[in-house]
Amino acid sequence: MDTSEQRGTTERVLTLLGLLQQRRAWSGPELAARLGVTTRTVRRDVERLRALGYPVHAGQGVGGGYRLGPGQVLPPLLLDDEEAIATAVSLLAGTAAGTGDATLRALTKLDQVLPTRLRHEVRALSGSVEFFGTDRRTPVDPEVLMTLARACRDEVEAGFGYPSGEEVRQRRVEPHRLVASDRRWYLLAYDLDRDDWRTFRVDRMTAVSARTWRFDRRAAPDAAEYVQEGVASRVYPRRARFLVHAPADTVRAQVPPSAAVVHERGEGHCEVLSGAADLDRVLLHVLLLGHDFEVLDPPDLGKRCRALAEKLLSAGTTSAGPTSAKEGPGTASGS
Repeated sequence: MDTSEQRGTTERVLTLLGLLQQRRAWSGPELAARLGVTTRTVRRDVERLRALGYPVHAGQGVGGGYRLGPGQVLPPLLLDDEEAIATAVSLLAGTAAGTGDATLRALTKLDQVLPTRLRHEVRALSGSVEFFGTDRRTPVDPEVLMTLARACRDEVEAGFGYPSGEEVRQRRVEPHRLVASDRRWYLLAYDLDRDDWRTFRVDRMTAVSARTWRFDRRAAPDAAEYVQEGVASRVYPRRARFLVHAPADTVRAQVPPSAAVVHERGEGHCEVLSGAADLDRVLLHVLLLGHDFEVLDPPDLGKRCRALAEKLLSAGTTSAGPTSAKEGPGTASGS
């Protein structure tokens, strides 16, 4: 069997396993129709599953019937140990298609067919990862994610190089959670040298390693919320808060998660937190959302709104059209 034929057989057997997990029993002709093969091929694929340790039972009847037996630990399907772990890591690293929710669903299905000795490795990843946003993110080294996820799980210190100004400095941290945004991967960790919580971009790390020193887990902020607020506002010199007169879900659909944090503030209202070097940029983005809004912070931004409003009114007046040639000295054109 050549490589393409083997790949087709593997995909078909995976599909067969998925069908058997979907409902209690299937007849041979039903499975053949769903798979686009003959009933003889279905029987051969069922034997492949049995050879791999899956308890597929055959029922009586003209067409025959098949069901997946309960109560047994299922081994990995056509994957050795390294391949199974690599698949899980690749899902989380963004090298396979899918959003955060889809990734976790895929990991859950993978977990169902892993032997016990491998499950804790995969769960080390899924249990140490949180998401905000659903877009395609920049892939990172799966080995780095695995190292950090294990350190989060085992509560051991981690070390890595990280840029600071013009140089790269060594950081010692107590890793808490990996957080995937709509664009990048981050690590929320307690920085031992700065004695505070810090957010690190995983793609900027170098020489990542897990140490042997264990730590007692500290009371930590909500990982996804903390990282999102940092990405959207804390990293900027100026921050602004707005009360927007629109439902939070509506505004979240208009604003990238890495650009602003949106909190529910009663029915039909939400609070938007964002940052920038120049708050005029943030003000423009909120204005273009198309909803009524109020400036909550900082106070000088409210004054800036009024100044810009006067300029806009003035621009609207002067662009109303050419003035009449009959206008006298007392008219606007003569003033």
